[in-house]
Amino acid sequence: MNVGAARAIEFSASREVDVVDVDPPAPDRGEVLVETTVSAVSAGTELLAYRGDLDPETAADEALEALSGDLSYPLRYGYSVVGTVAAVGDGVDPSWRGETVFGFNPHEGRFLASTEELQPVPDGIGPETAALFANTETAVNFALDGAPRIGERIAVFGQGVVGLLTTALLSRSPAADVVAVEPRPDRRALADALGADATVDPSAVDASEALRDRTGGVDLAVEVSGRPETLETAVEATRFGGRVLVGSWYGTKRAEIGFGDHFHRGRVAVESSQVSTIAPELRGRWDADRRRETAWRELRRLQTEDRIADRLVTDRFDVEEAPAAYRRLADDAEPTVQVLFTY
Repeated sequence: MNVGAARAIEFSASREVDVVDVDPPAPDRGEVLVETTVSAVSAGTELLAYRGDLDPETAADEALEALSGDLSYPLRYGYSVVGTVAAVGDGVDPSWRGETVFGFNPHEGRFLASTEELQPVPDGIGPETAALFANTETAVNFALDGAPRIGERIAVFGQGVVGLLTTALLSRSPAADVVAVEPRPDRRALADALGADATVDPSAVDASEALRDRTGGVDLAVEVSGRPETLETAVEATRFGGRVLVGSWYGTKRAEIGFGDHFHRGRVAVESSQVSTIAPELRGRWDADRRRETAWRELRRLQTEDRIADRLVTDRFDVEEAPAAYRRLADDAEPTVQVLFTY
Protein backbone atom coordinates (compact mmCIF):
# COMPACT_ATOMS: atom_id res chain seq x y z
CA MET A 1 0.00 0.00 0.00
CA ASN A 2 1.23 3.49 -0.76
CA VAL A 3 2.30 5.65 2.16
CA GLY A 4 0.87 9.13 2.59
CA ALA A 5 -1.83 10.96 0.68
CA ALA A 6 -2.74 10.14 -2.90
CA ARG A 7 -3.87 12.75 -5.43
CA ALA A 8 -7.27 13.56 -6.89
CA ILE A 9 -8.57 15.85 -9.65
CA GLU A 10 -11.05 18.57 -8.76
CA PHE A 11 -12.85 21.05 -11.02
CA SER A 12 -12.77 24.23 -8.93
CA ALA A 13 -14.34 26.68 -11.41
CA SER A 14 -14.88 27.06 -15.13
CA ARG A 15 -11.58 26.10 -16.83
CA GLU A 16 -9.85 25.70 -13.48
CA VAL A 17 -8.57 22.29 -12.37
CA ASP A 18 -6.83 21.55 -9.09
CA VAL A 19 -4.91 18.44 -8.04
CA VAL A 20 -5.55 17.86 -4.35
CA ASP A 21 -4.58 15.39 -1.64
CA VAL A 22 -6.91 12.51 -0.89
CA ASP A 23 -6.25 10.19 2.05
CA PRO A 24 -9.20 7.91 2.79
CA PRO A 25 -9.23 6.03 6.10
CA ALA A 26 -8.88 2.28 6.46
CA PRO A 27 -11.83 0.45 4.91
CA ASP A 28 -14.89 0.07 7.11
CA ARG A 29 -17.00 -3.06 7.30
CA GLY A 30 -18.03 -4.16 3.80
CA GLU A 31 -15.55 -1.81 2.10
CA VAL A 32 -12.27 -2.18 0.25
CA LEU A 33 -9.50 0.31 -0.41
CA VAL A 34 -8.49 0.64 -4.06
CA GLU A 35 -5.13 1.97 -5.25
CA THR A 36 -5.71 3.45 -8.70
CA THR A 37 -3.52 2.41 -11.63
CA VAL A 38 -5.17 4.39 -14.42
CA SER A 39 -8.36 6.37 -15.07
CA ALA A 40 -9.95 7.37 -18.37
CA VAL A 41 -11.33 10.80 -19.20
CA SER A 42 -14.81 10.76 -20.69
CA ALA A 43 -14.18 13.86 -22.75
CA GLY A 44 -17.74 14.68 -23.77
CA THR A 45 -19.03 14.74 -20.21
CA GLU A 46 -15.94 16.04 -18.44
CA LEU A 47 -15.45 18.94 -20.83
CA LEU A 48 -18.92 20.11 -19.81
CA ALA A 49 -17.61 20.28 -16.25
CA TYR A 50 -14.35 21.91 -17.35
CA ARG A 51 -16.06 24.56 -19.46
CA GLY A 52 -18.79 25.35 -16.95
CA ASP A 53 -21.57 23.91 -19.14
CA LEU A 54 -23.31 21.96 -16.37
CA ASP A 55 -26.30 23.02 -14.30
CA PRO A 56 -24.90 23.11 -10.74
CA GLU A 57 -28.24 22.01 -9.28
CA THR A 58 -28.37 18.81 -11.36
CA ALA A 59 -27.67 15.54 -9.54
CA ALA A 60 -24.26 14.18 -10.60
CA ASP A 61 -25.50 10.60 -11.04
CA GLU A 62 -28.24 9.18 -8.87
CA ALA A 63 -27.32 5.63 -9.92
CA LEU A 64 -23.69 5.76 -8.69
CA GLU A 65 -22.78 6.11 -5.03
CA ALA A 66 -19.36 7.59 -5.88
CA LEU A 67 -21.06 10.43 -7.78
CA SER A 68 -23.64 11.40 -5.19
CA GLY A 69 -24.30 15.11 -4.78
CA ASP A 70 -24.79 17.80 -7.39
CA LEU A 71 -22.66 19.31 -10.15
CA SER A 72 -21.65 22.50 -8.37
CA TYR A 73 -18.00 23.46 -7.91
CA PRO A 74 -15.75 22.22 -6.43
CA LEU A 75 -16.51 19.00 -8.28
CA ARG A 76 -14.76 15.66 -8.43
CA TYR A 77 -15.97 13.84 -11.50
CA GLY A 78 -15.13 10.90 -13.74
CA TYR A 79 -16.34 7.32 -13.78
CA SER A 80 -13.67 5.09 -15.32
CA VAL A 81 -11.04 4.02 -12.79
CA VAL A 82 -8.98 0.82 -12.78
CA GLY A 83 -6.90 -0.19 -9.79
CA THR A 84 -5.89 -2.87 -7.32
CA VAL A 85 -7.61 -3.72 -4.05
CA ALA A 86 -5.00 -2.91 -1.42
CA ALA A 87 -6.95 -3.58 1.78
CA VAL A 88 -10.29 -5.10 2.80
CA GLY A 89 -12.58 -4.30 5.69
CA ASP A 90 -14.41 -6.66 8.02
CA GLY A 91 -16.95 -8.83 6.30
CA VAL A 92 -15.17 -8.77 2.94
CA ASP A 93 -13.79 -12.00 1.49
CA PRO A 94 -9.98 -11.76 1.80
CA SER A 95 -9.66 -13.00 -1.81
CA TRP A 96 -10.58 -9.47 -2.93
CA ARG A 97 -7.14 -8.29 -1.80
CA GLY A 98 -4.91 -7.94 -4.87
CA GLU A 99 -7.88 -8.08 -7.29
CA THR A 100 -7.76 -5.77 -10.32
CA VAL A 101 -11.05 -3.88 -10.39
CA PHE A 102 -12.96 -1.26 -12.35
CA GLY A 103 -14.84 1.46 -10.46
CA PHE A 104 -17.31 4.14 -11.51
CA ASN A 105 -15.32 6.61 -9.45
CA PRO A 106 -13.90 10.11 -9.95
CA HIS A 107 -10.22 10.56 -10.79
CA GLU A 108 -8.68 9.70 -7.42
CA GLY A 109 -5.45 7.88 -6.65
CA ARG A 110 -7.01 6.02 -3.74
CA PHE A 111 -10.64 5.47 -2.81
CA LEU A 112 -13.02 3.38 -0.73
CA ALA A 113 -15.86 1.40 -2.23
CA SER A 114 -18.11 -1.50 -1.42
CA THR A 115 -17.54 -4.65 -3.44
CA GLU A 116 -20.99 -4.15 -5.01
CA GLU A 117 -19.72 -0.90 -6.54
CA LEU A 118 -16.74 -2.56 -8.23
CA GLN A 119 -16.34 -4.74 -11.32
CA PRO A 120 -13.57 -7.35 -11.20
CA VAL A 121 -11.59 -7.00 -14.42
CA PRO A 122 -11.74 -10.28 -16.35
CA ASP A 123 -8.47 -12.16 -16.84
CA GLY A 124 -6.63 -11.18 -19.99
CA ILE A 125 -7.95 -7.61 -20.15
CA GLY A 126 -5.25 -5.05 -19.40
CA PRO A 127 -5.79 -1.93 -17.27
CA GLU A 128 -5.83 0.51 -20.21
CA THR A 129 -8.41 -1.58 -22.06
CA ALA A 130 -10.45 -2.02 -18.85
CA ALA A 131 -10.51 1.77 -18.47
CA LEU A 132 -12.69 1.82 -21.62
CA PHE A 133 -15.37 -0.29 -19.93
CA ALA A 134 -17.78 2.54 -18.99
CA ASN A 135 -17.87 3.92 -22.52
CA THR A 136 -18.21 0.40 -23.92
CA GLU A 137 -21.24 -0.16 -21.69
CA THR A 138 -22.68 3.10 -23.01
CA ALA A 139 -22.16 1.88 -26.58
CA VAL A 140 -23.87 -1.40 -25.70
CA ASN A 141 -26.79 0.60 -24.33
CA PHE A 142 -27.06 2.52 -27.62
CA ALA A 143 -27.08 -0.76 -29.54
CA LEU A 144 -29.83 -2.10 -27.29
CA ASP A 145 -31.93 1.05 -27.59
CA GLY A 146 -31.30 1.46 -31.31
CA ALA A 147 -32.22 -2.18 -31.98
CA PRO A 148 -30.83 -2.24 -35.55
CA ARG A 149 -32.67 -4.62 -37.83
CA ILE A 150 -31.20 -6.66 -40.65
CA GLY A 151 -30.63 -4.59 -43.77
CA GLU A 152 -31.06 -1.21 -42.06
CA ARG A 153 -28.85 1.78 -42.70
CA ILE A 154 -27.31 3.61 -39.75
CA ALA A 155 -25.40 6.87 -39.26
CA VAL A 156 -23.36 7.62 -36.14
CA PHE A 157 -22.84 11.36 -35.71
CA GLY A 158 -19.66 12.07 -33.76
CA GLN A 159 -16.60 9.83 -33.52
CA GLY A 160 -15.21 10.56 -30.11
CA VAL A 161 -14.51 7.52 -27.96
CA VAL A 162 -18.20 6.70 -27.41
CA GLY A 163 -18.99 7.26 -31.08
CA LEU A 164 -16.11 5.05 -32.20
CA LEU A 165 -17.13 2.26 -29.83
CA THR A 166 -20.73 2.59 -31.01
CA THR A 167 -19.62 2.41 -34.63
CA ALA A 168 -17.54 -0.68 -33.84
CA LEU A 169 -20.48 -2.47 -32.18
CA LEU A 170 -23.06 -1.49 -34.79
CA SER A 171 -20.75 -2.57 -37.60
CA ARG A 172 -21.10 -6.10 -36.19
CA SER A 173 -24.91 -5.88 -36.18
CA PRO A 174 -27.20 -7.11 -39.01
CA ALA A 175 -27.33 -3.55 -40.39
CA ALA A 176 -26.49 -3.23 -44.09
CA ASP A 177 -24.64 0.07 -43.87
CA VAL A 178 -22.98 1.97 -40.98
CA VAL A 179 -21.75 5.47 -41.83
CA ALA A 180 -19.61 7.52 -39.44
CA VAL A 181 -20.09 11.31 -39.58
CA GLU A 182 -17.10 13.20 -38.16
CA PRO A 183 -15.17 16.36 -39.16
CA ARG A 184 -11.75 15.19 -37.93
CA PRO A 185 -9.79 13.07 -40.43
CA ASP A 186 -7.96 11.04 -37.77
CA ARG A 187 -11.25 9.97 -36.22
CA ARG A 188 -12.77 9.14 -39.59
CA ALA A 189 -9.76 6.91 -40.19
CA LEU A 190 -10.34 5.19 -36.84
CA ALA A 191 -14.03 4.69 -37.66
CA ASP A 192 -13.03 3.09 -40.95
CA ALA A 193 -10.58 0.78 -39.17
CA LEU A 194 -13.28 -0.23 -36.66
CA GLY A 195 -15.72 -1.31 -39.32
CA ALA A 196 -17.61 1.70 -40.70
CA ASP A 197 -18.80 1.09 -44.25
CA ALA A 198 -18.22 4.75 -45.09
CA THR A 199 -17.38 8.08 -43.48
CA VAL A 200 -18.69 11.58 -44.09
CA ASP A 201 -16.93 14.86 -43.33
CA PRO A 202 -19.69 17.31 -42.31
CA SER A 203 -17.30 20.25 -42.60
CA ALA A 204 -16.88 19.54 -46.33
CA VAL A 205 -20.36 18.46 -47.43
CA ASP A 206 -23.96 18.70 -46.26
CA ALA A 207 -24.05 15.56 -44.13
CA SER A 208 -27.81 14.98 -44.37
CA GLU A 209 -27.72 15.39 -48.14
CA ALA A 210 -24.71 13.07 -48.45
CA LEU A 211 -26.45 10.41 -46.39
CA ARG A 212 -29.66 10.70 -48.38
CA ASP A 213 -27.67 10.38 -51.61
CA ARG A 214 -25.87 7.27 -50.30
CA THR A 215 -28.69 5.50 -48.48
CA GLY A 216 -31.94 7.19 -49.40
CA GLY A 217 -32.05 8.28 -45.78
CA VAL A 218 -30.93 6.29 -42.76
CA ASP A 219 -33.23 4.12 -40.67
CA LEU A 220 -31.36 4.94 -37.46
CA ALA A 221 -29.26 7.99 -36.61
CA VAL A 222 -27.22 7.93 -33.39
CA GLU A 223 -26.29 11.44 -32.24
CA VAL A 224 -23.18 11.40 -30.01
CA SER A 225 -21.35 14.49 -31.26
CA GLY A 226 -22.04 16.52 -28.11
CA ARG A 227 -23.23 19.39 -30.32
CA PRO A 228 -26.96 20.18 -30.07
CA GLU A 229 -27.00 21.71 -33.56
CA THR A 230 -26.16 18.27 -34.99
CA LEU A 231 -29.58 17.01 -33.96
CA GLU A 232 -31.26 18.85 -36.82
CA THR A 233 -28.85 17.30 -39.33
CA ALA A 234 -29.54 13.85 -37.90
CA VAL A 235 -33.29 14.34 -38.28
CA GLU A 236 -32.92 15.56 -41.86
CA ALA A 237 -30.81 12.50 -42.72
CA THR A 238 -33.43 10.06 -41.42
CA ARG A 239 -36.00 8.48 -43.72
CA PHE A 240 -39.78 8.27 -43.20
CA GLY A 241 -40.57 6.53 -39.93
CA GLY A 242 -36.92 6.40 -38.93
CA ARG A 243 -35.41 6.93 -35.49
CA VAL A 244 -32.93 9.39 -34.05
CA LEU A 245 -31.27 8.20 -30.85
CA VAL A 246 -29.71 11.02 -28.83
CA GLY A 247 -26.82 9.82 -26.70
CA SER A 248 -25.18 13.23 -26.25
CA TRP A 249 -25.43 15.12 -22.99
CA TYR A 250 -25.52 18.78 -23.97
CA GLY A 251 -25.48 20.20 -20.44
CA THR A 252 -26.49 23.86 -20.60
CA LYS A 253 -25.46 24.23 -24.26
CA ARG A 254 -28.25 25.43 -26.54
CA ALA A 255 -28.66 25.71 -30.29
CA GLU A 256 -31.37 27.02 -32.59
CA ILE A 257 -32.84 23.91 -34.18
CA GLY A 258 -35.44 23.84 -36.92
CA PHE A 259 -37.60 20.73 -37.17
CA GLY A 260 -39.37 21.43 -40.45
CA ASP A 261 -41.59 19.53 -42.85
CA HIS A 262 -39.40 16.44 -43.01
CA PHE A 263 -39.57 15.90 -39.26
CA HIS A 264 -43.29 16.65 -39.10
CA ARG A 265 -44.48 14.75 -42.17
CA GLY A 266 -41.80 12.08 -42.06
CA ARG A 267 -42.82 10.77 -38.64
CA VAL A 268 -39.22 10.84 -37.46
CA ALA A 269 -38.95 9.67 -33.84
CA VAL A 270 -36.40 11.35 -31.56
CA GLU A 271 -35.59 9.69 -28.24
CA SER A 272 -32.86 9.72 -25.62
CA SER A 273 -30.58 6.90 -24.54
CA GLN A 274 -28.75 7.08 -21.23
CA VAL A 275 -26.74 4.37 -19.56
CA SER A 276 -27.94 5.04 -15.99
CA THR A 277 -31.13 3.09 -16.73
CA ILE A 278 -32.38 0.21 -18.88
CA ALA A 279 -35.11 1.04 -21.41
CA PRO A 280 -38.55 0.18 -19.94
CA GLU A 281 -39.39 -2.27 -22.71
CA LEU A 282 -36.22 -4.28 -21.99
CA ARG A 283 -36.39 -4.49 -18.20
CA GLY A 284 -38.20 -7.82 -18.20
CA ARG A 285 -35.11 -9.45 -19.78
CA TRP A 286 -32.22 -7.05 -19.21
CA ASP A 287 -30.70 -5.61 -16.06
CA ALA A 288 -27.43 -3.80 -15.31
CA ASP A 289 -25.59 -7.06 -14.60
CA ARG A 290 -26.52 -8.57 -17.96
CA ARG A 291 -25.59 -5.40 -19.80
CA ARG A 292 -22.23 -5.23 -18.02
CA GLU A 293 -21.47 -8.86 -18.82
CA THR A 294 -22.20 -8.01 -22.44
CA ALA A 295 -19.95 -4.95 -22.29
CA TRP A 296 -17.02 -6.98 -20.92
CA ARG A 297 -17.51 -9.59 -23.65
CA GLU A 298 -17.58 -6.94 -26.36
CA LEU A 299 -14.58 -5.17 -24.87
CA ARG A 300 -12.60 -8.42 -24.86
CA ARG A 301 -13.49 -8.93 -28.52
CA LEU A 302 -12.49 -5.36 -29.34
CA GLN A 303 -9.18 -5.93 -27.55
CA THR A 304 -8.53 -9.19 -29.40
CA GLU A 305 -9.71 -8.23 -32.88
CA ASP A 306 -9.08 -4.48 -33.00
CA ARG A 307 -6.40 -3.72 -30.37
CA ILE A 308 -8.88 -1.14 -29.16
CA ALA A 309 -6.74 0.52 -26.48
CA ASP A 310 -3.80 0.82 -28.87
CA ARG A 311 -6.05 2.56 -31.38
CA LEU A 312 -7.97 4.87 -29.05
CA VAL A 313 -5.52 5.83 -26.28
CA THR A 314 -3.53 8.75 -27.67
CA ASP A 315 -2.42 10.62 -24.53
CA ARG A 316 -1.26 9.60 -21.08
CA PHE A 317 -0.81 12.23 -18.38
CA ASP A 318 0.40 11.87 -14.84
CA VAL A 319 -2.40 12.95 -12.51
CA GLU A 320 -0.33 16.00 -11.54
CA GLU A 321 -0.60 17.18 -15.17
CA ALA A 322 -4.41 17.19 -15.17
CA PRO A 323 -4.79 20.94 -15.94
CA ALA A 324 -2.69 20.51 -19.10
CA ALA A 325 -4.70 17.42 -20.09
CA TYR A 326 -8.02 19.27 -19.97
CA ARG A 327 -6.58 22.25 -21.85
CA ARG A 328 -5.46 19.86 -24.58
CA LEU A 329 -8.91 18.29 -24.78
CA ALA A 330 -10.65 21.67 -24.80
CA ASP A 331 -8.41 22.83 -27.66
CA ASP A 332 -9.68 19.81 -29.66
CA ALA A 333 -6.10 19.19 -30.74
CA GLU A 334 -5.53 16.39 -33.20
CA PRO A 335 -4.85 13.53 -32.79
CA THR A 336 -6.15 13.41 -29.19
CA VAL A 337 -8.87 10.80 -28.73
CA GLN A 338 -8.71 8.96 -25.38
CA VAL A 339 -6.80 10.59 -22.52
CA LEU A 340 -5.68 8.47 -19.57
CA PHE A 341 -4.40 9.59 -16.19
CA THR A 342 -1.69 7.53 -14.51
CA TYR A 343 -0.99 7.43 -10.78
